Amino acid sequence: MKKRVGEYLMDCLSAAGVDKVFGVPGDFNLAFLDDIISRKDIEWIGNTNELNASYAADGYARMNGLSAMVTTFGVGELSAVNGVAGSYAERVPVIAITGAPTRAVEEAGKYVHHSLGEGEFDNYRKMFKEITTTQGYITPENAQTEIPRLIDAALAEKRPVHLHLPIDVAMSEIEVEAAYELPKRQSEDVSKYIDMVKDKLNSASQPVIIAGHEINSFKLHEKLEKFVNQTQIPVAQLSLGKGAFNEENPYYMGIYDGSIAEENIRDYVDNSDAILNIGAKITDSATAGFSYKFDIDDVVMLNQHNFKMNDTEASDVTLPDLLDGLLEMEYVNKADYPKYVRPEEGNYTLSNEPLTQETYFKMMQDFIAPDDVILAEQGTSFFGAYDLALYKNNMFVGQPLWGSIGYTLPATLGTQIADQNRRNLLLIGDGSLQLTVQSISTMIREQIKPVLFVINNDGYTVERKIHGENEPYNDIFMWDYKALPAVFGAKDEVKIHDVSTSEELKKAFEAINAYPDMMHFVEVKMGMHDAPHKLEAIGKAFAKQNS
Repeated sequence: MKKRVGEYLMDCLSAAGVDKVFGVPGDFNLAFLDDIISRKDIEWIGNTNELNASYAADGYARMNGLSAMVTTFGVGELSAVNGVAGSYAERVPVIAITGAPTRAVEEAGKYVHHSLGEGEFDNYRKMFKEITTTQGYITPENAQTEIPRLIDAALAEKRPVHLHLPIDVAMSEIEVEAAYELPKRQSEDVSKYIDMVKDKLNSASQPVIIAGHEINSFKLHEKLEKFVNQTQIPVAQLSLGKGAFNEENPYYMGIYDGSIAEENIRDYVDNSDAILNIGAKITDSATAGFSYKFDIDDVVMLNQHNFKMNDTEASDVTLPDLLDGLLEMEYVNKADYPKYVRPEEGNYTLSNEPLTQETYFKMMQDFIAPDDVILAEQGTSFFGAYDLALYKNNMFVGQPLWGSIGYTLPATLGTQIADQNRRNLLLIGDGSLQLTVQSISTMIREQIKPVLFVINNDGYTVERKIHGENEPYNDIFMWDYKALPAVFGAKDEVKIHDVSTSEELKKAFEAINAYPDMMHFVEVKMGMHDAPHKLEAIGKAFAKQNS
């Protein structure tokens, strides 16, 4: 069957489970966009800029398992680089498609717009080599091998890929020989590594699992929980990867974040003689500036392409295979361990006094519903939210490794549009909101109904806690935040809430629950220097690390 290359690409993405494509139009992708908007199985989600599109594609992929984004050559693709890099760092599979000038223009070395004016056309492709797992230049001759290869790589590695698509190639007809099919995973024998882990556990008196973000990336929650239930090894999560383990499970201990963890969890993990690091990275933000007390060389690393135990290292292993191998292991832990205690409901006093961060997150704990998707911006919101007790079916999205402020607002567009039946709660601060605020416009246009909690504390609180508490570079210009939905064209479609006390926050919660079919925008005013206690501690750790 004859099809244009652009049609074939969309067929492949649809077969891989993509039903939304994010991006911004540009003259080098316009004709290709016709092949997207003409379809009934895929919807085009136009964004206000390419950075927002890249963040939205990241959020969608975290929910859906794969996403796609289309930008134009040069100015468009480079505007999306930050978001693509974040997806690479945190293992999120995004197909980044660049609509490019024709092959004839490139071969002639013409000085076209969006180029550097030097007749070279591979500059930008080179930039993507360090932030994507693989790249491809699509031609009519290689389309049926390269496009499946790129999609397969994104799915296998849970990382972005870059697809360079000259506009004349997108419009070229090819004879399609076979429809794209999802690859079947080929399992590898990891038994020798599992035997080493078993020996380690059999000689241990205080084993523990540290679970992290790769469990979320590869959607291995059920397998990890099955392994834990079989072996009865307790689990601590890192903030990087919160949601990797069911926090209602009896073997869950809580969050481990180095020296600032709860004392019983910190002591148990730091003194463990068998730490299984499953899908986790021991980063500075996850451990309060590397403040752990265990010997990192004694940790058993079980990650994607990274098994390490003592002097044995292997990069030819995958995390899914390692978890499958662990499930075959016979071992039962007999050691006692700290039990996670969920916060008590109503552990706060309602008043008309100014709202504090401490009370805000205690009240948010009671507000969370069992199916909610919670997005916490890398600021006061993240450092207050990662200690929230989740239900089994909650999903938690943050970006503590890449840590690009403004990420979660467009990411909420992506997560909410991926599943419009689940309530999305965005927790974000005013400084971050100002970076990507235009995504509210896209949310309104797409008629999705997230709940946006915007903390107005007049500036960059994270930076204040690291350095320059009162310096002008940590200040921002005050906006009329509650007016934003009207500015973006939704005067009556979005419910606005003005909150400065716990009494007002309670009323806002009640109104949100009373009108679940509306988008809600909640401006929450709090003191400039008020911050979650863990942010205070991590700020000091970062300051020390930077000195």
